[in-house]
Amino acid sequence: MTERQLKPVPHPRTVDILAPDQLNAIREGSLVVLERTGVEVRSEHLLKELELGGAVVDHDVARIRFPRDVVREALALVPRGLRLASRETGLDLELDGSSGFLTVDGCAAEIADLETGERRPSTKEDLASISRLADAIPQISFLWQPVASRDVPPHVEPLHDLHAQLANTGKHIQLMTAITPEQAEACVEIASIAGGNELRERPIVSAFQCSISPLTYDGGPLEAAVVLAGAGVPCGFMVMPIACATSPATLAGTLVVSNAEILAGVVALQLLSPGAATFCGSCATVMDLRSGAAACGGPEDLLFQMASTQLARSYGLASSIGTFATGAKISDWQAGTENGLSGLASWLAGADMLCGAGLLYGARVYSPTQLLLDAELFSAITGVAEGFTASDDELAVEVIDAVGPGGHFLAADHTLRHMRELWRSHYLSRETWEAWDAAGKPEPRDRAREHARAILAEHEPYPLPDGADEAIRRVIRAHE
Repeated sequence: MTERQLKPVPHPRTVDILAPDQLNAIREGSLVVLERTGVEVRSEHLLKELELGGAVVDHDVARIRFPRDVVREALALVPRGLRLASRETGLDLELDGSSGFLTVDGCAAEIADLETGERRPSTKEDLASISRLADAIPQISFLWQPVASRDVPPHVEPLHDLHAQLANTGKHIQLMTAITPEQAEACVEIASIAGGNELRERPIVSAFQCSISPLTYDGGPLEAAVVLAGAGVPCGFMVMPIACATSPATLAGTLVVSNAEILAGVVALQLLSPGAATFCGSCATVMDLRSGAAACGGPEDLLFQMASTQLARSYGLASSIGTFATGAKISDWQAGTENGLSGLASWLAGADMLCGAGLLYGARVYSPTQLLLDAELFSAITGVAEGFTASDDELAVEVIDAVGPGGHFLAADHTLRHMRELWRSHYLSRETWEAWDAAGKPEPRDRAREHARAILAEHEPYPLPDGADEAIRRVIRAHE
């Protein structure tokens, strides 16, 4: 099998959306919240463990407070730089700030059927198909669980999820559904089977756990994070506040709450498993004032993306940022506008992991068609990020002189050498009006849908080791 290459977006420079005084104010506000207000942790066992580590615990209300010196010392324990390994050779990710890596998003409960376009409950087979599709796209560097496997028992769904993805991609997998210690232990066992029992040296899976805004952690996710860390699996913390609902109406207030939640998870993990690899994640948005639902895709999201990335970078931690989560119901002008602006914002801010490719309807519905369109948006942003150089050959002064005024460059050897460096679209309409009309006036989503069908019919993902599939199935049966 020919060695493949990923296509991340380079970060030659970053844009800070927060002025130094704003950044310091949000960081200070977060410390005040952690020290004075505290965080609810719904596990008496963890409360006792964290109290031994220096946290201040009010057992009557399951409230934990972190003095700022405890926060500072815990952050100092986090390893800088993050390496996410892959089963397939050449597809490892180095999260060192130099590039941003795109992933599919999740975990949608419904899918827009590739054949009918209608939404329906998602299945394990849907997860397998989307994973195979994402595996074929070089812009997708690693995979979340894009849809829920709603046709399997809920308590073992993360195990089925991991099985479906390992069988359909050689890329790195990031777990978002293993939220109990039992599920985490089983996923570690499954990943060890697929990766050859080398997770600590080559973590082919990573994970993250979510807070419950405002300022709450269930015990299961924190305990799962400790299990994963003990196996050498990097585990980050993701926040999903909704301004006006689960966080303050102001953008700065939402950033204070979300940053405090992330820090609480990171600090708790360091107190329970010192030196564990971790990262910061944010998918913050605002409430739609008409319906009360999450209003994904607005300008506030862009500000949250950029500010959250800057905050993570200020702590020396990698960032995972919600990016392509349009509120559109189909792959239309709204989806392109919202996701184009969102992708640009995450790139400018220097996000290490950009999550969201393929989601519609504010993260409720997953679309294979939208996955390909988002990957193309990412490709266009990468074309901007790569910029250009000005070597003698690229300045083309001699070629310009040879062609002269009124000539053309079509037949020049220089053109033949360089023309394929220009960005080309798979799905946008660039043909003549007559050709477009004769073809039935196809839209980008029509072309993307056909391409998705072709990929699923032809692509063969990197295989599991001999005997691994049945061994994984035995683990799942044991836990069922």
